[in-house]
Amino acid sequence: MSNPPDIVTGELEATGVERPPAGALEERELWLSGTEAAAGMGRWTGEGPQEMAPGDAGIALAGQMGSLVDDDYIGEERVPTGAETQIINMGPQHPATHGVLRLNLELDGETIRRVKPVIGYLHTGMEKTAETLTYAQGSTNVTRMDYLSPFHNELAFSLAVEQLLGVEMPPRAKAIRILMTELNRIASHLVWVATQGMDVGALSMMLYGFRDREPILDFFEKTTGLRMNHNYIRPGGVAADLPDGWEEDVAGILAGVPKGLADYETLLTENPIFLDRTQGVGVITPAECKALGVTGANARAAGVAWDLRKAFPYSGIEEYDFEVPTGIHGDVYDRYLVRMAEMRQSLRIVAQAAERMPPGDYRTDDRKVTPPPRARLDQSMEALIHHFKIFTEGFKVPEGEVYQAVESPRGELGMYLVSAGGSKPWRLHVRAPSFANVQALPVMLADSLIADTIATLASLDPVLGDVDR
Repeated sequence: MSNPPDIVTGELEATGVERPPAGALEERELWLSGTEAAAGMGRWTGEGPQEMAPGDAGIALAGQMGSLVDDDYIGEERVPTGAETQIINMGPQHPATHGVLRLNLELDGETIRRVKPVIGYLHTGMEKTAETLTYAQGSTNVTRMDYLSPFHNELAFSLAVEQLLGVEMPPRAKAIRILMTELNRIASHLVWVATQGMDVGALSMMLYGFRDREPILDFFEKTTGLRMNHNYIRPGGVAADLPDGWEEDVAGILAGVPKGLADYETLLTENPIFLDRTQGVGVITPAECKALGVTGANARAAGVAWDLRKAFPYSGIEEYDFEVPTGIHGDVYDRYLVRMAEMRQSLRIVAQAAERMPPGDYRTDDRKVTPPPRARLDQSMEALIHHFKIFTEGFKVPEGEVYQAVESPRGELGMYLVSAGGSKPWRLHVRAPSFANVQALPVMLADSLIADTIATLASLDPVLGDVDR
């Protein structure tokens, strides 16, 4: 091979790097993978500054500069004359996407022209998995979809199964379900306000939000044995009664959370930096919410007064006194105000549920669905067989189909359940609120600044387990 170009030798001498011994400059044989012959190895080049040789140009130069990547630069025929847009990816590993979400952003300078959400990185096939599990096992599966509001997943599934079974829940079971789901709504919103604050620069909000969430998770663990993914609300009622001392635990939550909310409002509500980052940012109109299926606090912040707890009550929620907060502007700031108000309304519901908690059984007395009391297993062979068959074969559900929706912290969580008459669902399809909310991002981010992307995405409060399922 020829000697290295003079430019390399000159650079080597200029840097003061010593040349290797003469033996190191000799040609050596190198076996190339996939060939039948040896190939000569070039002489040592000094490993100086890795610049292109003066003669390299054209396609080699364009390749090194990255201009050969089709998605990097859009041809003039797709943009106005004189404009140049660039496509960049945000995520799926970005921490501020609140999960494995990827956003294709088409930028015109600092302005977003188009957004394409790319999902599927967390796909778990839970809807298909439901077909392999009995109805008694179903809550274990669905509780993991929206992992920030597991009780709502369990409640929607259980209500759907109970509709097909035609069984009625005792008053105490209904009250426990309302108590747990509204506490879960508060816990979920506390995670949202913690991450929303952090994403716009209020780093201490992350500490405050998780601090005030801990007593709620401690109560969940005391009641169900787990901090999340509980498998507590099941077809036929709940897995166990409330633990001893639950009244004091709930009273502590009712006293502590409002103090935290007051601290958040002192920190954020009139903070000029927070106002600049949220007001007029990520706007969506009521018409766009209805067209795209946006529900929950995101729709209510735009002025859509729709809450399934009022429109289609479930589990006796119509007996509780609470209001549905709504906004006007449909921006990030209104979504903040609505969720803060929702936490206070949920505290009202929790206080009423704790005050009027009825006595009685926490699950239905229909022995086709409910296993016999554990004390009976040592006394009756029939009770033992009954218990064994429910937890191995499951109970059979009459043929039919049903759609049951509940108001989760992210909006309308619906489950379409089809039974073929066996002990396992023939089909389960979930109407996930995060899925519909994420598809509104192109509308909310179009013609906004790239700096507003994080604040807008955080205000949607998406859970990617809910999106991909």
